[in-house]
Amino acid sequence: MRSDIEIAQACPMQHIRDIAREAGIAEEYLEQYGNYKAKIDTKFFQDHQGPDGKLILVTAITPTPAGEGKTTTTVGLADGLRKIGKKSVVALREPSLGPVFGLKGGAAGGGYAQVVPMEDINLHFTGDFHAIGAANNLLAAMLDNHIQQGNSLGIDVKKITWKRCVDMNDRQLRNIVDGLGGRMQGVPREDGFDITVASEVMAVLCLATSITDLKERLSRMVVAYTYDDKPVTAGDLKAAGAMTALLKDALKPNLVQTLEGTPALIHGGPFANIAHGCNSIMATKAALKLGDYAVTEAGFGADLGAEKFLDIKCRMADIHPDAVVVVATVRALKHHGGVAKADLGTENLEALEKGLPNLLRHVENITKVFGLPCVVAINRFPLDTEAELALIEAKCKELGVNVALSEVWAKGGEGGRALAEEVVRLCEQPNHYHPSYELDTTIEEKLQTIVTKIYHGKDVVLTSNAKKQAKQLTDQGYGTYPICMAKTQYSFSDNASLLGAPEGFTVTVRNLKVSAGAGFIVALTGEILTMPGLPKVPAAEKIDVDENGRIEGLF
Repeated sequence: MRSDIEIAQACPMQHIRDIAREAGIAEEYLEQYGNYKAKIDTKFFQDHQGPDGKLILVTAITPTPAGEGKTTTTVGLADGLRKIGKKSVVALREPSLGPVFGLKGGAAGGGYAQVVPMEDINLHFTGDFHAIGAANNLLAAMLDNHIQQGNSLGIDVKKITWKRCVDMNDRQLRNIVDGLGGRMQGVPREDGFDITVASEVMAVLCLATSITDLKERLSRMVVAYTYDDKPVTAGDLKAAGAMTALLKDALKPNLVQTLEGTPALIHGGPFANIAHGCNSIMATKAALKLGDYAVTEAGFGADLGAEKFLDIKCRMADIHPDAVVVVATVRALKHHGGVAKADLGTENLEALEKGLPNLLRHVENITKVFGLPCVVAINRFPLDTEAELALIEAKCKELGVNVALSEVWAKGGEGGRALAEEVVRLCEQPNHYHPSYELDTTIEEKLQTIVTKIYHGKDVVLTSNAKKQAKQLTDQGYGTYPICMAKTQYSFSDNASLLGAPEGFTVTVRNLKVSAGAGFIVALTGEILTMPGLPKVPAAEKIDVDENGRIEGLF
């Protein structure tokens, strides 16, 4: 069996000018990065004010080591829509180097449902993440320089909230001491790094709608507090202009293609467990202008990425999905039912029935909490049995939701026809979208709603520190911001070991931090980390380059 990278390398790509022409992008808006990648100039958005196509959101069950194939399904669905005669465009996030060299892998899809050139997309691509890291670290440098040069703003070095960042899993950098070496080498203080995808600059880039909006959002970012607890912003440090200069090209969405030549916009990459988990508003809106159907995804399970897409991104972008796809696999559901990874290929209806509540809870959240039409896509594996597939279909039908088999990994768009047809049907159904909570409720009430309505937990508990922060943020005028939960992706709860659909649990919020530029409050729960570490055997050990410069081992 050929690997993903071997399949991608064997597929002839079309020139990016031809993909742009197919999508309806005039060459004047195209900024080429070689033959197969390009950026779309922001002037495109000023000049294209026509009607939007239908928006399809792809999400998934709670992720497991068995894999779910959400990106693969997203890409295959876009190709499948083209197979049934619909004009589709796919919009995805850019992969972070952290998981590429770590454990999870890249984010270019798999099998015959991939975006290409996959090596470029999974590595440096067009340099967006480097620009985000540079802008983040420029602000950090200007902050420390301000303190070194007299600290006229009265910044308390023990109340600095801004961290440096690097796009790599590196636990060694989580907590550091810098500024050592004497009076001229800076002010010694405790510091730390986040992974680039957790930087607020990433969130700001993904939520900005123009260069002006980008600069204004950057200016609002809170980086520290004064001795009398007043927030200090990037605007106070006069950093926003220079940061925008570093980000002006990164703001432009990237255009590539699927293996079947479907236009693909890949832009921005916040994780859904520590950030808001969606590609940029600009890429999504471009896809809506370019296609009759725009297919996008949100990270991890529907309790994380989809909740943030629907409660944060949709509000800010004034959009909402016409249909939602929830991806699941028989293997993953059996894992939620207690089956070890080594035994997932054996039929086990009892375990499947125990794991199915995880899928059903995600589906009910989409249909009942958010009021959206939904279909379950079963990403089929060769060892799935007819009895197992029939059980999933029967349980979903009890909720009034259809199931479509997705075979896009093996067959590309042809294997996505059934899913595409169901999605088209759903897009014409009544749509009663509404967020899960109102913005004018308190921070504590919003947290309570997410925990009880989305996670189906019993209660949320704020530590004494988080309670103090909630009051402080409310007093500073941030109380009406939406909530961005930082939570383990492996469970509805804040305990990664609670699989399936646990009940009766409480979620502990230990820290609240405002992302004033992004426009939301980050709530840290459990042991969630904003700088991951590498596993015992990193994926990087298997990656190599031959004498011709051909990359090997990249999935």
